Amino acid sequence: MVISKEVAREEKKIVTLHVPAKSATKWQDSFYLKLSDEKLRHVHEHNFYHPDAFDTDLLVSCMERLKLGEAVDIPNYDFKSHTKEPDARIKAPEVFSFSLALLTAAEMFPWVVNPSDVIILEGILVLHESRVRNLMNMKIFVDTDSDLHLARRIQRDTVERGRDIQAVLLQPGFEDFILPSKKYADIVVPRGAANNIAIDLIAQHIRTKLVTSFNLFQIREMHTRIRDIHTANHEFIFYADRLIRLVVEHGLGHLPFSEKKISTSTGLIYSGVTFCRKLCGVSIIRSGESMENALRACCKGIKIGKILFHGEQNNNRQLIYEKLPADISDRRVLLLDPVLATGNSAVKAISLLISTGVKESNVIFLNLISSPEGIQKVCERYPSVTLVTSEIDTMLDKKSRVIPVVFSVLVNWLHVLILA
Repeated sequence: MVISKEVAREEKKIVTLHVPAKSATKWQDSFYLKLSDEKLRHVHEHNFYHPDAFDTDLLVSCMERLKLGEAVDIPNYDFKSHTKEPDARIKAPEVFSFSLALLTAAEMFPWVVNPSDVIILEGILVLHESRVRNLMNMKIFVDTDSDLHLARRIQRDTVERGRDIQAVLLQPGFEDFILPSKKYADIVVPRGAANNIAIDLIAQHIRTKLVTSFNLFQIREMHTRIRDIHTANHEFIFYADRLIRLVVEHGLGHLPFSEKKISTSTGLIYSGVTFCRKLCGVSIIRSGESMENALRACCKGIKIGKILFHGEQNNNRQLIYEKLPADISDRRVLLLDPVLATGNSAVKAISLLISTGVKESNVIFLNLISSPEGIQKVCERYPSVTLVTSEIDTMLDKKSRVIPVVFSVLVNWLHVLILA
């Protein structure tokens, strides 16, 4: 995940606080162009707030390499001599975990930046260049009072960088380049580091993205195992059960809940929640039965009905058998079928449930593998149904089988998992 942040360096708190993962920070100031001898003689006339003052090509190259998982060397730019020292490097801090990283100017430059879960690029003009913006997953503009950021800039440029105060005041840039780039930001944060609510929201968004990314890799690894033709039956059972359990747990997370206060063993009151308990499961025979054990493990004593269709994968499939709870119309229904291919069976099953009085919005359809065609058919026909799947495959083949799932996998589900 790559984040850009257009803000004065004093606002580092906005992106280094509360990020519970490996992260790396880069400063756009490291990519100032080395001044020629002629420009050095007139350095006080040089505009350091113009986009042309930066080596944007090098910056883009470094960001692209980081996104590819490669370590990059950040130039050592001396702000007093206005030269680069590419051979002098130190190791950059890599991990900011629930803390604010405070670095002195000497510690900041230069360093080796390693690939990380979160890459933060900070600078006054990071939103100006489209090539840089296109590399970002999140773009933040920290908007501070004009008098405040001018005072900070004067102090930094005169004390830390040895510039003349008149040169700092005369250099244009903010109105011409920095402020107009505000329109490209996904998030604008007023009041800078004092805006704790905005900081918490941004940090929570990053955490959510990271957790989702980690979970996706975990699910993909389990799919790799159950799809592998060389996977032994006992391993297939283990990982398929684990994957089904994750899908069921996620489906249960879509149930409505109400707040509930309870007394603990210490005599204190705990404010928690309780979920809707009037549930039932319905499996589409036979493959749906492979998901029943996971549902029973998550919902003790849950009633499970069954539906059986017969026929080819087309609209002529006939209902052969159905046994549903008598009060199913008053319940929320977890519909079970591990593979959503054409969507014909799912549509017929949902239609049957609705005909018994079940509200469309009370149906949660759980499956492991879906095809785009099946998802489209179900969602177009029943837009209020919640559909939970662990992976969307490429397409259907001529025999209406999900690709790249092969028939042997379906056989495993029917003959191995159900009988386990």
